[in-house]
Amino acid sequence: MTNLLDITIGKLLEEKAKLHPTHEAVVYADRGLRMNYEQFENHCREVAKGLMSLRIQKGDHIAIWSSNTPEWLTSQFATGKMGGVLVTVNTNYRTAELEYLLKQSDSTTIILMDQYKDSSYIEMLYEIIPELKDAVPGELHSSRLPFLRNVIVLGEKKYPGTFSWEELISMAKNTSDLELDKRIASMSPYDVINMQYTSGTTGFPKGVMLTHSNIVNNGFNIANCMELTKADRLCIPVPFFHCFGCVLGTMACVTVGATMVPVQDFSPKRVLQTVQDEKCTGLHGVPTMFIAELNEPNFSKYDLSTLRTGIMAGSNCPIEVMKAVIEKMGITEITIAYGQTESSPVITQTRTNDPIEVRVETVGKALPNVEVKIVEPGTSNEVPRGVQGELCTRGYHVMKGYYKNEEATRTAIDEDGWLHTGDLAIMDENGYCKVTGRLKDMIIRGGENIYPREIEEFLYTHPDVLDVQVVGVPDHVYGEEVMAWIILKEGIKITQEDIRMYCKGRISKHKIPRYIEFVKEYPMTASGKIQKFRLREQAVETASKQV
Repeated sequence: MTNLLDITIGKLLEEKAKLHPTHEAVVYADRGLRMNYEQFENHCREVAKGLMSLRIQKGDHIAIWSSNTPEWLTSQFATGKMGGVLVTVNTNYRTAELEYLLKQSDSTTIILMDQYKDSSYIEMLYEIIPELKDAVPGELHSSRLPFLRNVIVLGEKKYPGTFSWEELISMAKNTSDLELDKRIASMSPYDVINMQYTSGTTGFPKGVMLTHSNIVNNGFNIANCMELTKADRLCIPVPFFHCFGCVLGTMACVTVGATMVPVQDFSPKRVLQTVQDEKCTGLHGVPTMFIAELNEPNFSKYDLSTLRTGIMAGSNCPIEVMKAVIEKMGITEITIAYGQTESSPVITQTRTNDPIEVRVETVGKALPNVEVKIVEPGTSNEVPRGVQGELCTRGYHVMKGYYKNEEATRTAIDEDGWLHTGDLAIMDENGYCKVTGRLKDMIIRGGENIYPREIEEFLYTHPDVLDVQVVGVPDHVYGEEVMAWIILKEGIKITQEDIRMYCKGRISKHKIPRYIEFVKEYPMTASGKIQKFRLREQAVETASKQV
């Protein structure tokens, strides 16, 4: 067991800046941006003071909708200093999902990129909040989003009703260092500081409330499992809006004083170039990212000789991919991690010296100070080693709960503090776990968790859809793809493409069904329940014909 860190995120960064002020904290290789720990600490303080100047109080919710920009990283640690709860927004979100998140989270502020890939975030926001164009910045009054006051846009262009990031920083002068220090001192490691939305089996995403203690300690234990130290330089191409980016990535680095080397938008070429140019010793990714890097046409031309450690997580890793990552990329100490947002997120992790078979066939053993048990589903009765059951976990890493949803919190965390993951697993004699299936009805596509119910609820809003069932179909590239079985209303004739066009721009691209089948009825049990497992069986055959 290691001692738990009893510290807030803001204090943690301050401590590291005092310990090694001139050590590089963050590097954005493609834009020549470099800050040592002292510079990064001072910059985060300025942004924290800017946020306080907007009258944002401790505990207020601040949403951020951006790829892995420097401003995202700064916001993570600035809110950690001034006590605003950072609400992370998936970059794939579209209008329906964004409006739901902003409303359910009671966010007072949103920080966003104006544009991402082919999507205009600012236009989507204006569509949801028409009042924004005529609002005085900082004094928004929206009928649909009554809590929202401030909109901060990243980039040089000025938009009606909003502040720019530069204006936010210039407002820092309106708050003194003493006021910020008082705010920092008023915070507890057990205050909620981060909120991430995880899709729910009941159809709508739930806000997972994570504390300073949750994510600081999870980051610290993850770093220790991968033997990360101050000497390491970690390339982080995984999204910050997921725990993978902002806990296994940035937080793990800061807990040990390592250097963060983020990649703003994933491309295999950009990752390989960054690792070479910055002599990175660690690299994170989901299996599809590592596969793309290994298959980059000029892969052999990059010097990856500095790589040693990293984490592969998000979905199962094929053994051939693991072998290639070790042999061709030289990441001999790569680890596998498993968990979920509700557990901050890592529950189990392999260790750097585990044999390759263990790193492929299991998801490791419990992190320090984390309890894991396998129980008979629907009970608290532990099953013998080697017997399948539901994986449950208890410890410092378990979330505070779901925001404004006590019933769902009670369902997830039992009276004894055990989080029921909904994943089926087997634990061996050495405490190593193998995830064997899911109790909950979830699809994992390229590391993204997709709950069928959420897509079903959305498709029910289509005027021609009578009923819809969504299942996962195995896919050799993404692990799984989405398939929708749709019963249309009487006399209606529409195409698969009509359904996809209805989804476009309203739900995330990765949630839009790749396969769509129109049917007259579903396979049912004698008692009238839909047999989803039969739909899954049929889906494999049907999908192969649609390719």
